Amino acid sequence: MVKKPNCCQSGISDRSARRKHRRFFRATVSPILFTVLYLTTTCTTNAQESPETTKSIPRFTSHSPALTADFSQHIENLSPNLSPSRGEALSSPPSLVGKGAGGLGFVLAFPHDVKSQALPSVASSGNQISLNGRTLSATWFQRPGKAGQVTTHLSDGAFRQLIGVNFLNSSNWATQPIQWFSSVTKPLVLATRLLGAYRYLDITNFAQTSGWQIQTNGNILVIATPKAQVTNIVQSQQPSDASVTPVQQTRILVDLDRPTPWQVAQGSVIKKIPNPSSDPDTPTPKSTVPPNREWTITLDGIADPVLIERYTPQPPAAPPTLLPNLLKQLLPATPTQPIPPAPQPLIQQVEVVKNQTIISLSIPFGLSPQVSTVANPSRLIIDIRPDPLQERDIAWAPGLRWRQHYVNLGTERFPVVWLEVNPRKFGLRLKPMWASHDGLVGTAPLIQTAQRYLALAGINGGYFNRNNRLPLGAIRRDSQWLSGPILNRGAIAWNDSGQFYFGRLTLEETLITANDQRLPILFLNSGYVQSGVARYTPAWGSTYTPLTDNEIILVVEKDQITNQLPGGKVGGMAIPIPQNGYLLTLRANAASAASQLPIGGAVSISSATTPADFSRYPHIIGAGPLLLQNRQIVLDAKGEKFSNAFIAEKAVRSGICTTATGTLVITAVHNRAGGYGPTLAEHAQLMQLMGCVDALNLDGGSSTSLYLGGQLLDRSPSTAARVHNGIGIFLQPR
Repeated sequence: MVKKPNCCQSGISDRSARRKHRRFFRATVSPILFTVLYLTTTCTTNAQESPETTKSIPRFTSHSPALTADFSQHIENLSPNLSPSRGEALSSPPSLVGKGAGGLGFVLAFPHDVKSQALPSVASSGNQISLNGRTLSATWFQRPGKAGQVTTHLSDGAFRQLIGVNFLNSSNWATQPIQWFSSVTKPLVLATRLLGAYRYLDITNFAQTSGWQIQTNGNILVIATPKAQVTNIVQSQQPSDASVTPVQQTRILVDLDRPTPWQVAQGSVIKKIPNPSSDPDTPTPKSTVPPNREWTITLDGIADPVLIERYTPQPPAAPPTLLPNLLKQLLPATPTQPIPPAPQPLIQQVEVVKNQTIISLSIPFGLSPQVSTVANPSRLIIDIRPDPLQERDIAWAPGLRWRQHYVNLGTERFPVVWLEVNPRKFGLRLKPMWASHDGLVGTAPLIQTAQRYLALAGINGGYFNRNNRLPLGAIRRDSQWLSGPILNRGAIAWNDSGQFYFGRLTLEETLITANDQRLPILFLNSGYVQSGVARYTPAWGSTYTPLTDNEIILVVEKDQITNQLPGGKVGGMAIPIPQNGYLLTLRANAASAASQLPIGGAVSISSATTPADFSRYPHIIGAGPLLLQNRQIVLDAKGEKFSNAFIAEKAVRSGICTTATGTLVITAVHNRAGGYGPTLAEHAQLMQLMGCVDALNLDGGSSTSLYLGGQLLDRSPSTAARVHNGIGIFLQPR
């Protein structure tokens, strides 16, 4: 979320309705069950599968007999609550945040209410893998193949992030070329299956070729890979083009005796330790350069002890003993030059933890690691560079393409990751989604929200107050307002036919009494607090707690005022929201209107949007500012009441737009090569360069999250903030 002042002060940042949305959540099933049902009803059989296969499926698939002894150890380390004979559901919801990558920050979350069901065409399925003894979150299934063989299918997000497989460009969504310690020119091509909210890759042949051993244990797919050794780690300088970047690029080579799983994760900022000075009068310099950031590369393998010793950090030098300088006390004071801090070594440490080698790096601001693999010899190549984004153009599903490229804006290069969606293709639908399952109060990582809704893809949406976790903008789903717009800010509206509308949105609600008195209702289910009348419906939650002191609260049931209550202190009494009505809160000067609204009085509400076109669309998400209309930049952040600091800030940005062909594009723009992210003006220009006709800026900064099939495409999940709402892309089975 982009930093800005307190939204409530600066303006920056019916129970029946709730029952309807609760029905939606009750109707959602686990991706595994969805996958199983989909497999038995709609999926065609590929060349490796036989629909006539009815033999019982063995629970064990051995791809490497040499690993049997090691493999049994992994089985013994599994949870005692999960046995190979169990095929039923987990009795309690699993953790939504898997440690992944050895606890280094990768998250492949999984929905709660997970249930699996044994059906004839699926041998087993689950939502966890055990990779060399470490239990991680990942969806998978096994099914019968040709001649009694079991084929193993793993979600592509887990395959890419936990194994380190590189996905190559593809124009055919049914196959995925990959590269993993192998040739790029002659890649291995895996078959894909789009099932439920995930895309699965058939890793059967890959695992066999790599010498993996695979077994199932309840809902866990147990994978044991051959033991690997890290034989050498070498750091070298790489020549760089001064016209592209003034920063000297660095390469780290990690030699292995065989291919092995690896992961990369971004860590926290590294605090600088000032150099000790022999002169107490020498000022400590204040750095004008942003601090380095920690990155970790984790490999399933044991490093040579010589490497561990070579890269073991030395204890800091003791500060020098300070003696009085009598001569200095007698002479006139002369200015002293501050001692600049010593540069931090790139490789901070190499250590072995639980049979994994962890390489900790300290990387300067403006640089990031780009990791690749080669064969003969097996080697991991870590390039530290200002432009680490690996460009991709992958047909991921029918009507859904994953792309990431650098977009040039003058002399600046911006990494852009985006999804192109044809909402008229193969049953793809867009819906708003929000974090809480029982109201509008709450935040969660987008990856968690998307998987709870069983979304195929998604992006973070509108603004919210990070302190009280309340929405600050429009949310409308299936023609029902969940939260009203604020400050005439930009919004996007759409229907299920793939039509979209962009503009600045205002919702005008009016309370009408029996004697035709009219009071404007300024806010609907909103965390934006101003003097006036606000309305809270059951979509807000079961209760409302006053957001300001001394509110007057009117209870309305069946269009009749049934009670008047003093709100008291902010955050005090929780007041139930009636199932058959709503609450009206009268704040500040509006409290005087309470005398005109007696208990027993009949009231009604009129509602309209400006522009009126918004009312024709069942789904709306508000954010802002509006960037493009009809290919022209229409940015007016001040008019949408954003602060000057917010307008000028260079930050990571999320956006959504439509093109001339009707394609919807959701985008994440991160830091430019060697610098910070785009300003709002630069964001508008980038969207224009990408061919957008109409475009809207969404919440950004740490909120920016682009999700696809169980993974975040644009950033390490450990760096993504919790968000209130988003836009989900759903696949409706044919």
